[in-house]
Order: sequence, then structure tokens, then C-alpha cells
Amino acid sequence: MLGAGVFAVFAPAAAAAGSGLLIALVIAGFIAYCNATSSAQLAAVHPASGGTYVYGRVRLGHWWGFTAGWGFVIGKTASCAAMALTFAAYAAPGFERPAAALAVAVLAAVNCVGITRTAALTRILLVLVLVVLAGSAALLYPSAGPIGAHDWLPRGPLGVLQASGLLFFAFAGYARIATLGEEVRDPARTIPRAILLALPIAAVTYGVVGLAVLLVLGPHALAASTAPIADALAAAGYAQLTPVVRIGAAAASLGALLALIAGVGRTGLAMAREGDLPRYLAVVHPRFQVPHHAELTVAVVVLALVLTTDLRGAIGFSSFGVLVYYAIANASAFTQPPAERRWPKALNAAGLAGCLLLAATLPWTSVVAGLAVFAVGLGLRLLSRARSG
Repeated sequence: MLGAGVFAVFAPAAAAAGSGLLIALVIAGFIAYCNATSSAQLAAVHPASGGTYVYGRVRLGHWWGFTAGWGFVIGKTASCAAMALTFAAYAAPGFERPAAALAVAVLAAVNCVGITRTAALTRILLVLVLVVLAGSAALLYPSAGPIGAHDWLPRGPLGVLQASGLLFFAFAGYARIATLGEEVRDPARTIPRAILLALPIAAVTYGVVGLAVLLVLGPHALAASTAPIADALAAAGYAQLTPVVRIGAAAASLGALLALIAGVGRTGLAMAREGDLPRYLAVVHPRFQVPHHAELTVAVVVLALVLTTDLRGAIGFSSFGVLVYYAIANASAFTQPPAERRWPKALNAAGLAGCLLLAATLPWTSVVAGLAVFAVGLGLRLLSRARSG
């Protein structure tokens, strides 16, 4: 979760909600908590690669599982593009598209030899990101200014909900551990613990950093920024330190991108095994034991996205796909019997309603594009089933 989102998502959220992005962050965090409890509860019982694609198939039926898997694949593929573009915005301003494309190509090649990210590298990246964020916040707060009354809720409740949907992009990383269920030691214990320990750390971090950049830049300058934390430091008089922030943002984005390509590839593998995607994607490399066809296909699509879309569009489209994915996760958890439950059904219901509400209130372009891509995926599956039947 502490990847590209914290370095990029506050700008589109400020454009939607002004200073109300702080309210939006609380809403997004609560819905993320509901989703996390549902995912953890399901992962403890179904520790298989594929995440909600598997849960939906088992608990609700094959079509719901396919819809969840398709939402994850398209949403997280857009997330890959957003992370690559965030990396490039901080590391190579002015050359964003070629730098993002190069990053995708290199990391896809690394993933194909089985390096999704070691535990040691994960710890190093986490420490680096936390140091950069904590140091930036400590420097920014003394330079903070007041928030004008007219900057609150400039677009009303709809703007806050829209910002919540965009901010959800930054919380969605805990799904990736569930997609790697077959590769985690003691998944029934490890996956729920990992999800529920990571979420509050990320939420507090986002709150501290988001308030700092908002108070220093103001909602209008924040909305126009492509590198909010670096711009906030420059505005506070610490321009000489912005290279450090750019390095931290680049490392966080690349680390998240490396793991996310692996997660999308594993979901593609699970869907291809069941015939919901072409069997070609189910091929596993005999030496490196990775679904290299799936990961190379993901890389090609992400390359096309980074060369044709912008960061804000990628974040909105990603949020739509992932919110649908988590809506099905909550619905699946709602059906679990008492013996499998760890949290009350009310959290599942709240998460389901929240995901659908946020998905519906995203920017209209993201909603229309998301619905169109879901229609294509469901239509292709229907045709495939008709031909095979």
C-alpha cells in the first residue's frame, strides 16, 4: 500500500473535493477496513492463488468469480500504469512516458525469472519510504498555513465521494497478498495478519502526509501538482531536498509495480486454469515456476496504457475495477457460516454498499470506461461458453 498511491493520489482527490479530501480519506479508510476484514476472513478459509476470483466462484458462483477476477485484472493493470507513471513523474519529469515504459519492460523481465520481491527488499523499501514520508511531514508542518473556509466541499458531498473513490486506489494493495495464496507460508494465519497489520499503518501515514501537503500547497495548487510531496517541500523552502523525495517515490513505485505485475499474473493464471481466460496464460515456466505468458501479456497492455493515458485517468479506471472486485469480496464473505467468521456480517454489508457507492460516484469517464470493459469481458465469456456448450 505504501507505493505509488501516497505520492500521487492526493492531487486528483484535491481536484474533486478540495480540502474535503481529508473527509474522503476517512471514508476510503473505513471502506478499506471493511474490505480487509472480508478478504482476511476469506483468505483464511480459501488460501489459493487468485484472491476474490476464487472466493467468488466458491461462495457465489462462477459468473461472480469471473466478474471479480476480471475487475482485478483490468483494475490492477491500470494500477500498474499509474505506478509506472508516478515513478516517471518523480524520477524523470518531462520524460514521463518513455521512462514509465522502460520501467515496465525491465520489471516484467525481472518478474519472469521469478523475482517478485524478496522479504528483505520489501523491508528495505518500506524503511526508505517511511523515512522519506516522516522526514517530509516533519519539515512541512512548521510551514503549514490555514485552510480557507471556501476551500471546504467546493463540489459538495458528490466531490467527497468521488475523492474517496480515487483515494481508495492508495489502499488497495492488501489484495495482492491474497492473490499469492499458494506461495505464502502458512497462508491461513499469515494472510489475515499481514492484511490487518498493514492497513492501520498505511492509513495513519496517508493521514499525516495528506494533511501536510494540503496545508502547505492549498487545495488548488495540490490539485494541479504531478509530484505533490516534492512540490510541497519546494514551496516550504526545502527545494534542495526534493531529490531525496524523488528517489523515495521512485523506489516505492517500482517496488509496488514489481509486486503488482506478479499479482495480476497470478490472477490471470488462476482464471486461465479454469478456462475464463485463454489457456495460453496458464503456462508456467518450467525453470522459474512463474506464469510468464500471463506476466508478459500484462506488461504489453501496461506499456500500451502508459503510452496513451495520463496518471489521473489510470487512477480512476483502476479504482472502478478494484471497487467492483472488493464488492464481490464483501458479498462472498457475507455468505460465510458462523464457524468461518471472524468479524460481524455488518462489516461485510457496509463494505459492499460502500464499494458500490464509491464506484458509481467516480468521474463519469472512469465509470463509463469501466462499465464498457466489464461488458466486453462478460460478453466474451458468454460467447466462449456458448461455443463450448
